[in-house]
Formats: sequence, structure tokens, C-alpha cells
Amino acid sequence: MDLAYLAWPEVAALPRTVPVVIPIAALEQHGHHLPLFTDSMLLGEVVRRMRAELAGEVLFAPLTWLGNSHHHMGKAGTLSANPRTYLDLLCGLADNFIAHGFRRIAFLNGHGGNDVPARQAVFELRQAHRDVEGLLLLAATYWNLAAPPGNAGLRQPEMGHACEWETSMMLAISPGLVRGHRDAWPVPPGKGFEPASRGWIMSDRSEPGHIGWPSAATPEKGEALFAAFAGGAVALARRMASWDGRSWDAPGEPS
Repeated sequence: MDLAYLAWPEVAALPRTVPVVIPIAALEQHGHHLPLFTDSMLLGEVVRRMRAELAGEVLFAPLTWLGNSHHHMGKAGTLSANPRTYLDLLCGLADNFIAHGFRRIAFLNGHGGNDVPARQAVFELRQAHRDVEGLLLLAATYWNLAAPPGNAGLRQPEMGHACEWETSMMLAISPGLVRGHRDAWPVPPGKGFEPASRGWIMSDRSEPGHIGWPSAATPEKGEALFAAFAGGAVALARRMASWDGRSWDAPGEPS
């Protein structure tokens, strides 16, 4: 169900245990070969596949395209919310659904820079609503919800930025917007002082603005990635729906 296309009485009639998914992404530079709207387009496709699978089981908010992208502001065209503004935006969105009585809410993220703010938002929201029983607040990044397909021939073991994975997925849904990826040289991700967490901007890591191996991308890899990630997101939504409203663990998790 798409919130944007429902009338308010239809929303009012929904069970308050229906899972609510709030897709969050970004508009930011994606190297020389991908469009600025890549993250939002890819998450939009994951959500489209979820809708087809879940039909009336989940309520989807419209995709929020403005993200926390200040680390990309050195590249022209990037649009970014100030970090605290973005965190307040996420809290406000979830607060609205809580005010309407919904109790199972997940931010579904499609941009790495949103990961920390989304997790902080659900932490702050739970403290603000500590007296609300049966409240489930989740933050999940779609590529962490399923293992990448082992038979897809992927060069990269994990998501980068404007990388083999994202370029492959763009080739699968909109190949006309991908240009020159075969000429993009590899930019290995590096460790960056791990296990410490390092503050960085894109120019610290990559002059062209990509991280990974975009030249290895194919549309076939992209389709395999979409199938895996959309499947993982569907599974999460169904675990939300079948949660008993009390337990710490989701259905199917080891106790």
C-alpha cells in the first residue's frame, strides 16, 4: 500500500500493527559514470519489488530523497541536509506515524551516509516514546539484509560507492544513464584505521568519486543483486508483521 495514494479514511482503517516502511536515500555525486539520483533510483526499485511481493501487507511512505551527504559536497550537484537537520527529519517522520497510532516502523535505507543517522533516530525515538508499549522501531540498509549472490561472479565482496554493485544495478534498470564505467579505474576501499571509525570526506578516499570496481559491472550482476536485496527486505517486513508485540527477538531468530 502506498501512503501517497490512499485517502485518510483508508489510512485510519488500517490495523495499527501493519508494518510501515519509510524509504530513505540521497541525491549526491556518484563518480563520473552514474547519475546523482542513483541511490534513490536503486532503493526505489527495491521498494517496487517489495510492493509487488507484499501487496497489501505493508504501508510504504514516499521515498525521502534528501539524505545526509555532506561528505560528498566537494562534488558539484550534491544536495545534503545538515546532519542534525537530517536526524530531526527522520525523527519527525516516525513521530508522525506514531501519532497516527502505528507501532511497527522501519527506515529502509539506500545510502551509506544515512546509516548512522537512521540508527540514532530509532534510538532517540524509543527514548522519547518509552511509555508506548508494543513499539517496534528499526533502521536497516537494504544491502545488509541479504548476502550477495555467490554465483553472480562479483569482484567486490561488499558495497562501495558508484561501484561494481551500484553500477550493475543501474545497468539492470536504466542502462542509458550509465556512461563510461568501463574506463573507471579501481579504487580499493582500504581499511581507514579500522577498527577505529574515521571521519572522512570523499576527497580523502577518491578523486573521481567512486570506490570499488565499476568496470566489472554487468546488468546480469545487477539483477542478481536486486533479487537478493529485495528478498531480504521482504523477509524483514514479514518478520515485522509476525512479531508478537512483546518479544525482544523477531520470529525465526535464535533465542
